[in-house]
Amino acid sequence: MPRANRRRGSSFDQYLREQGTFDETHAIALKRAFAEAVADAMRAARLTKLAMARRMGTSRSQLDRVLDPTYTAVQLDTLLKAASAVGRDFQFALGPVVRR
Repeated sequence: MPRANRRRGSSFDQYLREQGTFDETHAIALKRAFAEAVADAMRAARLTKLAMARRMGTSRSQLDRVLDPTYTAVQLDTLLKAASAVGRDFQFALGPVVRR
């Protein structure tokens, strides 16, 4: 059995937890992935922001917040509308916390 690398430090997640920024950083990463997926689907469907906002039944400024990867205060129903407007299903799951 190979020995563990003694020079290996803590994980990046552990570092963020120690700094007190893990939750915020994780939320931004998830939002960025969602925003990129919606933007990619919009490009594939050749949807303008105005057309997308109309499909969602919302304003263009609200769509801008959905597409802003750093704006994490978007409501769940808005995320669901955005996914539906581009013909996608929005799913999320709760899993165990992995601490390294």
